[in-house]
Amino acid sequence: MSHITDSFDRHIEGAGTSSAAWQAWDGIAALPAITAEELVPSGQARSRAVIVAPHPDDEVLACGGLLQLLAGLGREVLLVAVTDGDASHPGSTLWPQERLRSERPTESALALAALGWPQAQWQRLQLPDGAVARHAEALRAMLEALLRPGDTVLTTWRLDGHPDHEACGWASAAASSSCDARLVEMPVWMWHWAAPGDARVPWHRARRLELPENVLARKRAAAACFASQLHDDPSTGQGAIVAPGSLQRLMQSSEIYFS
Repeated sequence: MSHITDSFDRHIEGAGTSSAAWQAWDGIAALPAITAEELVPSGQARSRAVIVAPHPDDEVLACGGLLQLLAGLGREVLLVAVTDGDASHPGSTLWPQERLRSERPTESALALAALGWPQAQWQRLQLPDGAVARHAEALRAMLEALLRPGDTVLTTWRLDGHPDHEACGWASAAASSSCDARLVEMPVWMWHWAAPGDARVPWHRARRLELPENVLARKRAAAACFASQLHDDPSTGQGAIVAPGSLQRLMQSSEIYFS
């Protein structure tokens, strides 16, 4: 799609900004609070949440707390898995693409059950992992076929720094606009490359969803289901795809949404 931009100023490399640095910044606590009811309003209109996840695990890392709260509210949720995440371990004999293509959706199903969604509505689009941008127009058409007026679409931020995340954001924005749905964006990799108060981040649109301690504990338990992403790969010498520092940044007492 024409709106997809180069991520030259949003590099995902090295250790990134530490969780401690984010926690020490008082800007997070100063963000306006929002509730699950406000993020996905009830009633005939705007009552379904459609989570558009670029890869299996993004739905837990970005909004695992919200998913639990929506289950408690009895909201309808549709999870759209854009890819199967089968390109996460290039050259690996431990995690070849065929194994990942089977295992990663299974990990998502286990994680969703841990969050209170054992029978989640789930749509796997199976677009190529790492190449969503090349299929952005097809993704928009697929989403338009799934969306209905009044849906709340939650997806990764259009400037998140990962090409697949950004492509999902732009396609979701276009589909939401044409289907009279409401778009809410979620930062994932932003916490890595950005810094507290970073001018590249639309803090004026950011809202803070507080997670009770028991909700955060279940989110952490759900994240632990993604074993393929959390452990080093001895067959390649590659470290964990989601390194401990990255996981820690996303397991805080609040989730941030750009609304």
